[in-house]
Amino acid sequence: MKLLVKVCGMTDSESLEAAITAGADAIGFVFYGPSPRNIAPAAAAILGARVPPGVRKVAVTLHPDQGFVDEVLAALTPDVWQTDAADFHSLRLPAGIERWPVFRSGVVPAHSLPSRLLFEGPRSGTGEVSDWSQAAALAGRTELILGGGLTPANVTSAVSTVRPFGVDVSSGVESAPGRKDPARIWEFVTAAREAAAGVTG
Repeated sequence: MKLLVKVCGMTDSESLEAAITAGADAIGFVFYGPSPRNIAPAAAAILGARVPPGVRKVAVTLHPDQGFVDEVLAALTPDVWQTDAADFHSLRLPAGIERWPVFRSGVVPAHSLPSRLLFEGPRSGTGEVSDWSQAAALAGRTELILGGGLTPANVTSAVSTVRPFGVDVSSGVESAPGRKDPARIWEFVTAAREAAAGVTG
């Protein structure tokens, strides 16, 4: 199976290069003040300029106001916007930007799923593992990107159990909160690719 791999919470060039070299399909920049992975739009723009064509730049937010959204859009020119599903009801985004609505374990609607979504644990950015049973059921109905507590050690099991469209890692490849470990990034992407190669159907 083909698998989208996203490495989220980029704040420095070394980690960014590690993710790109390892073959990540998407790079996430977190614009949320309380997060240890928060990055200013101007700093994200500098890193984003180093992201090659074909690798998605993802703006990750949580309940942003439109003024801040406009600031991020002007600085980064993201390919994807990721935020809570309810946030999209009030946000104005350019038509060409992909939308990845975030849903969390236990609160996904039974009907009217979007064509693609990101499924996380109960609280974003905490390393809490999501409900893989619920994720597996959803993955049969939509393109599900699995997040929540993924690491190089458990991503193989996650891919084989859930069979997601993609996987999203952040704290699972860090040496400390907000500090990515290039070696762990490489291990994660490699393990995810190998797991996907072993899944058929």
